[in-house]
Amino acid sequence: MDKSLILAVAGSGKTTLIVDKLNLEERFLLITYTINNTRNLKEAIVTKFGYLPENINLFSYYNFLYSFCFRPFLGYKLKTKGIFWDFTPVFTNKLPLSNISRYMTKGKLLYHNRIAKLLEQANVLGDINKRLSKYYDHILIDEIQDFAGHDFNLLKNICQSETEIILVGDFYQHTFDTSRDGNTNANLHSDYEKYQKIFEKAKIIPDTEYLNKSYRCTKSVCQFITDQIGIDIQSHKEIDSNVIYLDDIEEIETLFNDNNIIKLFYRENYKYDCYSRNWGDSKGENHYNDVCVVLNKTTLTHYRQGKLSELKPVSKNKLYVACSRANNNLYLIAEEKIKHYKN
Repeated sequence: MDKSLILAVAGSGKTTLIVDKLNLEERFLLITYTINNTRNLKEAIVTKFGYLPENINLFSYYNFLYSFCFRPFLGYKLKTKGIFWDFTPVFTNKLPLSNISRYMTKGKLLYHNRIAKLLEQANVLGDINKRLSKYYDHILIDEIQDFAGHDFNLLKNICQSETEIILVGDFYQHTFDTSRDGNTNANLHSDYEKYQKIFEKAKIIPDTEYLNKSYRCTKSVCQFITDQIGIDIQSHKEIDSNVIYLDDIEEIETLFNDNNIIKLFYRENYKYDCYSRNWGDSKGENHYNDVCVVLNKTTLTHYRQGKLSELKPVSKNKLYVACSRANNNLYLIAEEKIKHYKN
């Protein structure tokens, strides 16, 4: 069966690509990492068909992991009550791989970042692949850049199933480290070329050309991201827009109070009484026209020195996500200029 990997850029049409593959005759499994994108995909599917067809199953990753992979094989035996989302207790790191307490709390909640490892330890990975082949003709997995730790190993295993598989993602939109467990795939996202070679070894050849231009961002925004942040992105758009760093306090306050323009913060947006989100939380959102990115102290220093590309990888990726939300103008302001608005 064919397996393919499409590495895209922000706003290049990943959702459109996935939805265009769907029909009413074959059986499709769609998996995406975040709840945000699950909602986006559902809306796109309903827009295409007018409803959510029975032959198309859409899961967020952990819903798929628990309900499709874990429960049919281990649910009855272990009698679990759900998933534990907080950090895994340190003492469990020293427990043997064969000890169930390494994977589950006393209250029978599974540690989210070790469910995939438990499936491996229980020798049910082959059974999962057989189940996938039995129920689906096509598997489409979005946001693959956010698979890490043991979850990435499970992803590679799924790719061995007798089912056609399409993987889609944007390497530089990796903003989550929720599934990390010790040193397992700890350096997975440290190098783009090495990341691609992992898939090549699994005989999945990455395509970096098909979705390498953004339908969302203008040429100016793409140029800023490429030149300043150091992430290569091009634009399909012919019309242009502005990328402006605002320093005048009156202009900043006017922008801050304009509820037509989203303000994107590095973190703690809830402490500001304005129309806002955090950088990473805006991933997958496509409905903003003008965008204002608020630069925290560290990012502002890097910006002034022309060294945004030297930010720590997760911070750089979140900044890329924030800037690439803009369909039109991109404004940059210093958080220190609006501290007086902070609750």
